[in-house]
Amino acid sequence: MPLLEVQDIVIRFGGVTAVAGVSFEVAERQICGLIGPNGAGKTTTFNCISGIYRPNSGRIVFAGQEITGLPRHRMTGLGIGRTFQNLALFRSMTVRENVLAGAHSSGRTGFVASAFALPQVRREAAQASRRADELLALLNLERVADAPVTALPFGWQKRVEMARALISQPKLLLLDEPAGGLNHGEVDDLAGLLVDIRRNFDLSILLVEHHMSLVMRVSDKVAVLDFGKKIADGTPEQVRADPAVITAYLGAGDGHAHAA
Repeated sequence: MPLLEVQDIVIRFGGVTAVAGVSFEVAERQICGLIGPNGAGKTTTFNCISGIYRPNSGRIVFAGQEITGLPRHRMTGLGIGRTFQNLALFRSMTVRENVLAGAHSSGRTGFVASAFALPQVRREAAQASRRADELLALLNLERVADAPVTALPFGWQKRVEMARALISQPKLLLLDEPAGGLNHGEVDDLAGLLVDIRRNFDLSILLVEHHMSLVMRVSDKVAVLDFGKKIADGTPEQVRADPAVITAYLGAGDGHAHAA
């Protein structure tokens, strides 16, 4: 059974159909790239999976449970973590505090228990602190753990956001343009990091990304959207050679060309 199943989803905004019957699957412990030219519907599909948008029709199934239309705040508890194209960090907090903030949504203790600092609360806090230390080490953030997050370069802030998503121990990690704004060396580092994360955390990754070389390098499979429809789905090698994908990215002399 796939970990994530997107089944024939349609998303409309007014009279505009942004996503027109898209279907694809992500298997357990798989890295899946979701790519396409600008305006293809990638981020809209992503936002639908993570509960920001509700599809007009179709189904989304995660770990055997239908999650179509569930609100965004329910996703972390189900095992879905996410980063954003535009950083969503707490700018007044340190690196460590930002990472620990991601643990609160997966905590099981309520307000009363927290107010009285009951033993279960202290245990959860200790577990979160240990997970934060492990993530800071894995993402090479230990030496800046107590620095204000705003003092870090953009690429390092993206690592902080990834650590915050990982601390809730998701089964599926949704990454929205993680290579955006990174230089060539940072993209190479990110590629190795994604493979390490999949291995160390035993999770699946769905990756929306414009950086084609990164997607083709790390993905087990790739789904390609164009004008809201899926035009290809397969291994990186299959997708790279697909005539429809070549046309979508390079154009065919008929005004169909896009910016990649």
